[in-house]
Amino acid sequence: MSEIKLVRIYEHVQPQGYRILVDRLWPRGISKVKAALDEWDKQIGPSNELRKWFNHDDEKYPEFKEKYLNELKKNPETQVFINTVREKLAKGNVLFLYGAKDTEHNQAVVLKEFVEKSL
Repeated sequence: MSEIKLVRIYEHVQPQGYRILVDRLWPRGISKVKAALDEWDKQIGPSNELRKWFNHDDEKYPEFKEKYLNELKKNPETQVFINTVREKLAKGNVLFLYGAKDTEHNQAVVLKEFVEKSL
């Protein structure tokens, strides 16, 4: 069965699947060729204001998660993104690629949970 997988774009070993970068900013030091993306959905990432406020501070994560979920619910692109993920999951795994060092407290974790509940 196909699934959504979270993958740090800097990892050397990458699983197979439809590759979507879910960060608003391009990851430093990664070339477009090396990224080998199928899509870059920067509009689905947290707003610049929210991203800067959070600043990957674990203490702020619960509040960040709540605020980002609210942004996703209001974002007109969210349903388009969910539909794309649903369509791609029918054919194989979908990889949400992100650049954050913290693999447990980042927007891709929140997005994956949100999308899975919406499918």
